[in-house]
Order: sequence, then C-alpha cells, then structure tokens
Amino acid sequence: MSAKTVIVVGAGICGVSTAIYLNRMGYKVSLIDKGKPGMGASYGNSGLLAQWAVDPVASPDLWRIGPKYLANKNSPLFIKWGYMPRMLPWLIRFLSNATDKGARHVVGSLGPLLSDAVDQHKSLVQNTPLDGWVRDSKISFVYKNKKHFDSDAFSWKMKKTAGLIPKAVTGDAVQEEEPILGNNYRYLAVLEGQGHITDPGQYVAKLADHFISLGGRVISAEVHDLQKNTDGRVSGINTDIGTIPCDFAVITAGIWSKELTKKLGLKIPLEAERGYHVIFKNPSVLPRNPLLMVDGKFGVNSMDMGLRCAGTVELGDHKSGPSIAPIKLIKNHARRAFPKLTFSETQEWMGFRPSTPDSLPVIGEIENSGIFVGFGHQHVGLTAGPKTGYLLSQMVAGQNPNMDLSAFNPSRFFL
Repeated sequence: MSAKTVIVVGAGICGVSTAIYLNRMGYKVSLIDKGKPGMGASYGNSGLLAQWAVDPVASPDLWRIGPKYLANKNSPLFIKWGYMPRMLPWLIRFLSNATDKGARHVVGSLGPLLSDAVDQHKSLVQNTPLDGWVRDSKISFVYKNKKHFDSDAFSWKMKKTAGLIPKAVTGDAVQEEEPILGNNYRYLAVLEGQGHITDPGQYVAKLADHFISLGGRVISAEVHDLQKNTDGRVSGINTDIGTIPCDFAVITAGIWSKELTKKLGLKIPLEAERGYHVIFKNPSVLPRNPLLMVDGKFGVNSMDMGLRCAGTVELGDHKSGPSIAPIKLIKNHARRAFPKLTFSETQEWMGFRPSTPDSLPVIGEIENSGIFVGFGHQHVGLTAGPKTGYLLSQMVAGQNPNMDLSAFNPSRFFL
C-alpha cells in the first residue's frame, strides 16, 4: 500500500516543522510556498524562544495604557488609520477579551504550548545538521526602575501563574549584568532557562533542506484554492502550476491563511500585527544574553548578522509597505538604551504576525475534511512552531495529542 500524501501550504517554521514530522511518520509530503522557506515572518523575528510570552496584549492593562500609547507619538503602538474601518469588527472582539477572565484563559491555554519550547526545538533538530543551532540563555526584561517594574504587575502576575518567577537585578548591578545598557536602566527581571536562535531565517531554510534530504519535496507555487471530493474531503491543491493531488492538506501560511480559509467558506477572523526589526551591522557592543526592552516593546538579540532589535505593534493591512515611524522608534530607543553602541549601517524589515481576536492560534482539522490548519500565533510563531507541527502531524495521523487543544479549535469561530 502506497504512502498517504500530504501537502503543507506555507514554508515558515510551523509548516516546515509539520512537514518534517509527517515525513518521519512515513507520509509522502510536499511543502508549497510562493517564496523561499523561512523568508516570511519566520525570517524577521527576534529569534527569542519566548516560553514566557503567555500573557496576551489584550489584557486589562490595555484599557489603561492603550489611550496613553495612542496619544504618544513615541509609543510602541501604531495604527494604520485608513485600514481601521475594515479592521473594526476584529478590533471590537479583540478588546472584548481584554479582561481578567480573558487573560487567564489565554495564559492557561498558551502555557502548555510554550512552556517546553526550547526542548521542542532541540527535539526537532536532534541528529540533524542543525543540532546546536538552538542556544540556551536567560532573558532580562529591562525596566527603568522598580516603579516601572511595578507598573507591569498584571503581566508578571499572569507569568507567575505559568510558573515564571523572575530574579530581580537592581541598581549598579544592572550594568554589571548587562554592560550594554545605559545608566537610566536600574531594574532587570531575569528569567533563567530560556533560549534563542541567532539566525531564524537560515534556521528555517536549513530545516527545509533537511526535509528535502529526507525525501520531502519543496514546491515553489502560489496556492489558489483547495479541491474537494463530493464527500467534502480534500483531494488536491489548485496552484498557478496546476492541481496537485493529496490525501490531506495542512494550511500553515501565516496571514495568507485568511484568504485560503475564506475560499473554503470559513470566516476565521485573522488580522496582521505588523512587526519591525532593525539590524545594527558590525556592532561595537552586544548583550550577554537576550533582552526585552519593556519601554520600547522590542526584543534584543545578538544575531549572526549583527544586533537585531525586533518588535513593536502596528495594526494594519498585510499588503501595504512598511511605515517609517516604527523603524524610527526602534532606532531612537536603541540609541538611548545602548549609549556605547556604534555600528557601520542598519538594515530594516517589516513582516506580518497573524493574529486572532482571542490571542490564540488556530490548530486543528476543519470539520471532517482532511484539511488541517495551524496559524494565528501572533508573536510566538517561532517559539511554538515545532510543537504546533508535531501536534498537527499527530492529528493527521489520527493520533490523540497529549494536551488539550480545545482552546485552539478552529470551530470556535464558525460554529
């Protein structure tokens, strides 16, 4: 009996991980993307394996700090106002979840998905050419002082429910811990046992190469639609190079999953949190461990290509080009935070974090169609990619995953 065929649409970290695990299970797998593997949101993130990112942006604090952010041109929150009328239904649902109950639901759901992310990445690359790419580290949340840290109390309250207890570093010890920081920062909340990757784009690209070495196929094509039999089961993928038959399909196409699922008659509310990064080439100083600049809402990581500062949130569409203001904000914050930093040049980037209004990804099968989805991870796509891929491979194989996935079920949006 010939192996069942699976087509995975989208060659970011979720898609590549899914393809590798399905290949290891004996399926005949093809990975389709119109671009090169790892060149979307997987390329431009901070490289941080954010096991700690369990608390949502839509927390009760949003009602307090949101208006202040919008009134302050130097805040890390930006909005493309011309897109707001189309985004308003999503935004209303998003804000309706900014409650204590909503935040606790997200923390309880994301915790099991993220808590062992470093180990999940190491498991994925074990006995492959990428063994050693996943680095152990700690992360320091950088605050101006204790009062600044205390203003973030709800976020840490939620983290603590997930078992994340920080160590405080204060006063002059801050600069002893991280000499790159200026003297205006006097408080660090440090989490041990974390991890990072120094070139996430190449990491995903080389994972795709490994998938090919296992006998997998990577196809460069634009997916137009999914084809179904009369019984509603998937039978193929319609692309710009023709129809490719399959027994199962997995959609892990990030923000572009919205259009594909819409063609299936589904209205999964998915919008883009536009994220930015600036790479400072040939930096004179580097952090000893990754940092999270709380006032600027961006992560700082030493990359193979330089010092990358990645983050901010710009609510808007996924078709227009980058805005100037978020890039300017990151550069200005970095100059103030790292007064000793010199560099030869900068490189800027903008990408799209696919986000649902309840701050949880969509992972599961679309009814009984043989079509599975894994997208909507917001800012934890790299972190949760391998585990999402493993869970999806289990579901395709008809196995019962060893964690409760009900909070991620796609049917929550259309049943």
